[in-house]
Amino acid sequence: MGTVYDPFSVVGVAASVLALNNAPPSSIARWQTQRLDQLLAHARETSAFYRERMRHVRKDEVALQAIEPVCRSELMERFDDWVTDPRLDLPSLRDFMADPVHVAQAYLGQYLLWESSGTSGQPGIFVQDAQALAVYDALESLRRCQPAVGRRWLDPFYLTERMAFVGATQGHFASFVGVERLRQLQPWLGPVMSSFSILDPVEALVEQLNDFSPTVLATYPTAAVMLAEEAERGHLHVHLHEIWTGGETLSPAMRLRIERAFQCRVRNSYGTSEFIAMGSECAHGGLHLNTDWLVLEPVDEHQRPVPPGQPSCGVLLTNLANRVQPLIRYQLGDHVCLHEEPCPCGSPFPVIEVAGRQDDILHMQGLGRTVPLLPLALSTVMEEQAGVFDFQIRQRNEHTLVLRLPQAGEAGRQMLARCRTVLQDFAASQGTTPIRVLGELGQVVPRGRSGKLCRIQASRP
Repeated sequence: MGTVYDPFSVVGVAASVLALNNAPPSSIARWQTQRLDQLLAHARETSAFYRERMRHVRKDEVALQAIEPVCRSELMERFDDWVTDPRLDLPSLRDFMADPVHVAQAYLGQYLLWESSGTSGQPGIFVQDAQALAVYDALESLRRCQPAVGRRWLDPFYLTERMAFVGATQGHFASFVGVERLRQLQPWLGPVMSSFSILDPVEALVEQLNDFSPTVLATYPTAAVMLAEEAERGHLHVHLHEIWTGGETLSPAMRLRIERAFQCRVRNSYGTSEFIAMGSECAHGGLHLNTDWLVLEPVDEHQRPVPPGQPSCGVLLTNLANRVQPLIRYQLGDHVCLHEEPCPCGSPFPVIEVAGRQDDILHMQGLGRTVPLLPLALSTVMEEQAGVFDFQIRQRNEHTLVLRLPQAGEAGRQMLARCRTVLQDFAASQGTTPIRVLGELGQVVPRGRSGKLCRIQASRP
């Protein structure tokens, strides 16, 4: 069973991406409008959900704003009506994804599957066809990896590098699926590209990275900070040329800490499970949005448009690449600010500031040392092992966590007991001394400015 790849789509999409890299904004807008019109016509014809959604929208009406926004839970509840291939049904997809052997393998011989986290309160399953994957591949290779300075001109496609991905590897998550797909498509990458689990104890992770000796590291900002601390302590001995971050907010202080520890450049990106290559960072630090393949609408709390230069309470995403699972005015909780001013780098694509996940690293007491617990690792074990998606973990001290859950009564007590066991077992596996997990049941889980759950909070002085 192979993975999904269409060389004809790859060539055509790559040519389009290259042609627009230095095109005037008016050309990009024309391509965006053309692709949007094609997507809306296709969705109206082949998706029962969107046919119903657009029943009051005239076929000749070009205003995207005439379509009511959608959320993940609504789409997942009507999954079979949402997708445009009638062979796709949710129970079968879940059965297929239950087997880790199927990571990056083709479903029905033509689709790649990945799952999202439950940060928004509802996990999702996303289906990608060869055309969508060709778009993501082209944007990643021809925009994210554009040579900026120095040695990249000699190796623009990173063919001489050793790449390590540190993240969630025990599920069909987009980043992990992407790495495994590349390894399957190009077997020669096997010795020079590898994934490492963020759930492993820090000492084990450091030892694995030291053995692998990567020159490029792809991970989340909080994980990069943790590894920077290990490098500063003299435990991690790797000579990195670049670090790629995404999936969480990268603050200026975090960037400075990482770059000082590893003496190399950090390149940040913006992506989600719904569109993994939404934007990438230029040499001037601007995060450029790939508006030729997506529409992103910053909105306020009432779903009304927010003018450029002002922060939003959320965004509506329209994915122009995915035809099998259309996403039209799809609600994301990200807090963004879209700028109209041109970037000094000369890119015709707009610059966006993004406030994504802003959870903390928890530093707990170990035997004679402090043990970091990464927020993504904690979220993963809560979702995958405890089956809980709506929660908040607050650190009271180096020995105690407080778990807030919206459930009350006996159901809440049973969930707390399950979560307590999962958290205590995970903390022990990381090398902490025994921890206490206190419960706050029947409590609303607060959300941050981005609208996403504020899941992991460290103790404050």
